[in-house]
Amino acid sequence: MKIAVVGGGSTYTPELVEGLANRDDRLRADELVLLDIDRERLDVVGGLAGRMLSRLGWGGRLTLTTDTDAAIDGADFVVVQLRVGGQTARLVDETLPLRFGTIGQETTGAGGFAKALRTVPVVLDLAERVSRRAAPGAWLVDFTNPVGIVTQALLDEGHHAIGLCNVAIGLQRRLAVRFGVSPDRVELEHVGLNHLSWERAVRVDGVDRLPELIATDADGMGALTGLPGDLVRAQGAIPSYYLRYYYAFDEVLAEERDGHTRADEVIDIERRLLEMYRDPALTEKPALLADRGGAFYSEAAAQLIASLRDGAGDVQVVDIRNDGALPGLPDDAVVEIPARIDRDGAHALPQQPLAPDLLGLVQAVKAYERLAVRAALTGEVDVARRALMANPLVGQWGRAGELVEAIIEANGRYLPRFMPG
Repeated sequence: MKIAVVGGGSTYTPELVEGLANRDDRLRADELVLLDIDRERLDVVGGLAGRMLSRLGWGGRLTLTTDTDAAIDGADFVVVQLRVGGQTARLVDETLPLRFGTIGQETTGAGGFAKALRTVPVVLDLAERVSRRAAPGAWLVDFTNPVGIVTQALLDEGHHAIGLCNVAIGLQRRLAVRFGVSPDRVELEHVGLNHLSWERAVRVDGVDRLPELIATDADGMGALTGLPGDLVRAQGAIPSYYLRYYYAFDEVLAEERDGHTRADEVIDIERRLLEMYRDPALTEKPALLADRGGAFYSEAAAQLIASLRDGAGDVQVVDIRNDGALPGLPDDAVVEIPARIDRDGAHALPQQPLAPDLLGLVQAVKAYERLAVRAALTGEVDVARRALMANPLVGQWGRAGELVEAIIEANGRYLPRFMPG
């Protein structure tokens, strides 16, 4: 079995390598390929990956390459974790929207839209190559943000893909610690879209413990996601952290206007991590990697790949076609919900309808996501403007138009579809 990682020079890669190696009893991979366009960075990250795999006693072959076709030739799984434009583009995503009175964030709102425009065409081009060169039935596992939009584009084009995020597994792991049980005994009723989701049940050994959590510690549950406990009590659910951008818009905007950006933090963390990775004596991921974000990323990816490989039939939260599972959304809408994973893929589990306030927000954001995909593929400025007008974090025609112009100007080299012929 061959696993290819697109964006293998990411500082996240040691997490993924560790997760795959620790599941070698289920995966038995013969070759792990790290692909990146930055050879120097690839060699640094790949060097640590090789030392980690050696320490863990992994028996497969590690390959580092800048050749896309060589990486995906015959691959059974292709994990996509690329970032078009790097952290420099992310910094623009987080700061440019502030000039127009709205939040800057790398996956949500206008910043997430800019990232989608850069990313969707690149991932679809990769997916076409995977369909031609990878092993028959190969899976494309997308971790590239914005995951919901990228996965929507992949599935709209008929690719063999599943989207994956670490939000659900991160909360599952924290709640397992709280209840003093192993993570496999905790199952979340995680519903919504990528980065727009709620936990409506927390089942421990099949018993829903969420009512108890809300009754005794709603404030603590809210604190996990930066939102007040009275919101948790009112909704009877734990909202994801990303709902703070919608439910506490003014507060977040004020914080961002103070000059703090996550991109600046990440740029510094990545610089320090890469220096650590260069140390030939380092054979395990450094503690600093936890500050990079993406907690339990390796667990989510390795667990999904392992279950697709051996058909375990366990339940995982993934981004897939709705197919009637979540009422109020079309069958072809990509949603983020629990699904049973086997060799045939992810099978969405039926969900109860969303409450009216949740459903309204989900439908609005899904409309934005569909228009964002269309804009990314066509380069039509009016479609891009409609997309941002549909986004609840923008919502005005004039502001949307100004933002689209500014995004195109700032990202021109990555948006050839929007450039004059």
